[in-house]
Amino acid sequence: MTAQTMQIGNRPCRIYGEAHAEYLLLQMTSEHELQSMDDEVAAIAQSNRKYLFAAIPAESWNDALSPWKSPAVWGKQGFGGNAGDTLRFLIEQVVPTLKQQFNLPENVKIILGGYSLAGLFALWASTQANLFCGIAAASPSVWFPGWMEFEQHHPMQAQHIYLSLGDKEEHTKNAVMAEVGENIRTLHSRLIERGADCALEWNSGGHFKDADLRTAKAFRWVMEESR
Repeated sequence: MTAQTMQIGNRPCRIYGEAHAEYLLLQMTSEHELQSMDDEVAAIAQSNRKYLFAAIPAESWNDALSPWKSPAVWGKQGFGGNAGDTLRFLIEQVVPTLKQQFNLPENVKIILGGYSLAGLFALWASTQANLFCGIAAASPSVWFPGWMEFEQHHPMQAQHIYLSLGDKEEHTKNAVMAEVGENIRTLHSRLIERGADCALEWNSGGHFKDADLRTAKAFRWVMEESR
């Protein structure tokens, strides 16, 4: 499947898929992830669903995808808390532009997904807007300070939610990030109790293994569940 680049606002978005699609898949991406995006989309295409996929570059990963400001957890770069601006850009510019350009049905099923901090952003976005039928969160940063308390008081609105984690991710010397395992188990239980259609899948390896394939698996699961 060949990609085309489309300027939306001030961002060069990479678009795969076809017009009149049943699903619109959105993923905030980093420069690094774009290098393996063809492989991810090829893996998503195994689903046989008609979809349009948009990879939207995050201008400053830690700032654009964090829901609120937080100090650095590793390295020196903290989190700027600009997720609200990113979500507004998706709702006000990306979705309307893609609907118009590709003749998507008005009731197209929109799935927001991503890896790592982009996975957390997708989960958070579902607490803010009921636009998304499903969330595809692969190895999401649910260790993010304050997230679990926030979600308890601002429940996610998507009906279909996929969570995954590498089985080595919680075995880290970083005390904040080591909470990721307990947090994702708690989040999964919480969503099931609320009646959401939610899966938690464990992948072999650490955080940086097969990010493209893990994300593709997440999108495929949500498309199948939201038929």
